[in-house]
Amino acid sequence: MTVRVTRDLEAGELFTAWLARFADAIDAADPERLADCFVADGYWKDILAFGWEFRTYSGRDEIRDGFAATVRGTLPRAARPAHDRSGPRLLKRSGRRVVEGFLDVDTEAGRASGFVRLLVNESDPLASRAWIVLTALQEIRGFEERIGDRRPNGVEHSENFAGDNWLDQRRHAQKFQDRDPQVLIVGGGHAGLSLAARLGQMGVDALIVERNQRVGDNWRHRYHSLTLHNEVWANSLPYLPFPPTWPTFLPKDKLAGWLEGYAEFMELNVWTDTEFVHAGYDEQAGQWTARVRTGDQPERTLRVPHLVIATGSVSGVAHVPEMPGLDSFAGEVMHSSGFSSGSPYKGRRAVVVGTGNSGHDVAQDLHGNGADVTIVQRSPTCVISLVPSGTLVYGLYSEGPPIEDVDLITASIPYPILKSSYQWLTKRTCELDRELLDGLHAVGFETDFEPDQTGFHMRYLRTGGGYYINVGCSDLIARREIGLVQARDIDRFTPDGLRLADGAVIPCDLVVLATGYENQQEGIRRLLGDDVADKVGRIWGFDDHHFMRNMWRRTQQEGLWLMGGAMNESRLYSRFLAVQIRADLEGMLPPLRAGAAGGSVARSHFAARAR
Repeated sequence: MTVRVTRDLEAGELFTAWLARFADAIDAADPERLADCFVADGYWKDILAFGWEFRTYSGRDEIRDGFAATVRGTLPRAARPAHDRSGPRLLKRSGRRVVEGFLDVDTEAGRASGFVRLLVNESDPLASRAWIVLTALQEIRGFEERIGDRRPNGVEHSENFAGDNWLDQRRHAQKFQDRDPQVLIVGGGHAGLSLAARLGQMGVDALIVERNQRVGDNWRHRYHSLTLHNEVWANSLPYLPFPPTWPTFLPKDKLAGWLEGYAEFMELNVWTDTEFVHAGYDEQAGQWTARVRTGDQPERTLRVPHLVIATGSVSGVAHVPEMPGLDSFAGEVMHSSGFSSGSPYKGRRAVVVGTGNSGHDVAQDLHGNGADVTIVQRSPTCVISLVPSGTLVYGLYSEGPPIEDVDLITASIPYPILKSSYQWLTKRTCELDRELLDGLHAVGFETDFEPDQTGFHMRYLRTGGGYYINVGCSDLIARREIGLVQARDIDRFTPDGLRLADGAVIPCDLVVLATGYENQQEGIRRLLGDDVADKVGRIWGFDDHHFMRNMWRRTQQEGLWLMGGAMNESRLYSRFLAVQIRADLEGMLPPLRAGAAGGSVARSHFAARAR
């Protein structure tokens, strides 16, 4: 007899039945029984819970062997329903009926949380097996986040009449006059702030150094019209969700003010107007000697066991390619990172090189302020509408579960399923955006959605750029209100403008290079030297286990960590980076195994991957 799973209660019964088998296998440390909890082509992703690494196991054999290799050092036990997360739900994913639920499991190090997606066995639902399981270490025992029942009571501030009050203590803590921090974070954007907040709640003494005058200036100083292109409910920082009254798409200055407030509310130690000069690592002492300079004050030397580079979302150093004749151009040249507003260029002529998000936004800003604008396309670009297409990738965040639960769900998706999901999504968005894309193609704009048709978000994960979420510039290009030139049709810059291969000249007064950013490895090279940069290697893009290369975990350089990504990624992975640092300070991390850490050919100097 076939039993239908139709109600939440029945979904809960199905999840409970599976969890009982899983818990028995965990407690018995039995790899075969654990692997049998999965469908034959199932996946197990683990973040730090089993073996202090980021790993993906595919199929029962890999799952069995992965568990067998890590169970003795992990000592997992007491798998149980997660008490503070959403209950089991019956859903459809990728055309399949599934039950999703959350679990907790204890390990030798602390508590791990898990997400489970069961593939419903229609003939025998109580025998359903797991399609996807994520296990992720949440906290170190004895150093749990000081939230909820563990929050400080603040009584000491009301009883101490003769001594320092809370503000006195905060000012003293921020100065670091009598100590060095345990962690030095370079960069006070959303990534650095998220990590510092996590570390603070785990009892780690961290200092952020930020070169700008104020926290949030990295957003304030960007171009005048900038807003975020993903929705507010996917973008909050740890512990402090955005107010429910806020707009769906955040203006840059609103976000900048929030970041500044966040640093104050979370009691983060931040030195603004502070330059990170250099640091060197002492292998014998196991610490960095870092030099920083605040304003016009003398340099300060800090000795810290952990150094975190959080100087950009994916990268931080502007990429300025060589372009024939550009050094002879008599007008103004700037990188898009230095562009703030098109208002000074009313009535003037501008060329924007690059058709990623920044290139389009700068071109639209200039056009909106009365400039005559031409945009140069260096390679085919992935273009989608903001609504509805651009928001579909974050659809999970509008399903209802708390944001922390959705973060675990997104972290659980293995690469093959992510790839097929993005292929379906790209096909759908191209259908939704057919009129937009046809209009672009009609004027010669070239589009591309990755060779495997996985679209804009996969391109972001692979390269960090090369796409545009349309907020109006594509319409201007399609209507020929913004001119379009293909890079292959350019000869060179001249003192007066841009000369094409056919001899025609496009006069211009301003050239904006929206040519993207160098890989963050080059930022490390500038900060820490060639030896460290070469030891770390490339950053971002997928590694062999389909996690982001060198991000949020140990690198091949001892004591060096990289923090970055969009706000949703920073919120999620800041916890895991903080857990690793806390564990290392307690001597819990094992030695790093060597290697464990994690377009078409151009026809001219102008043709390169779009940024």
